[in-house]
Amino acid sequence: MSATATTLYEQLGGEAAVNAAVDIFYRKVLDDHRINRFFDHTDMEKQAAKQKAFLTMAFGGPNNYSGADMRRGHAHLVKMGLDDSHFDAVMEHLTGTLRELNVPQNLIDQVAAIAESTRTDVLGR
Repeated sequence: MSATATTLYEQLGGEAAVNAAVDIFYRKVLDDHRINRFFDHTDMEKQAAKQKAFLTMAFGGPNNYSGADMRRGHAHLVKMGLDDSHFDAVMEHLTGTLRELNVPQNLIDQVAAIAESTRTDVLGR
């Protein structure tokens, strides 16, 4: 299969890679005093499962995501003060996680672009 026909999901390593990335990512997020308060009342097992399903879909893998859209799913966090600085911290942890997993920079750039494309909806603008 040529590189152009391969999804980002496949290039990243499929389910195992997404699962590993989400687990490392949330460890980083929960250790970060800038943003961990947004997860104080969150079932992290459910949250991780939703994130894995969302990323799988966003990266072109099997679509099993049934969660709320980004705007609705984050509205309660916006009410808690979620803003660009928090989104930036999440982006920092996402790219740091991918680097930790030795993902090539061109794929990190693609992931970051997809994540960045959700900023407006996540922040309720």
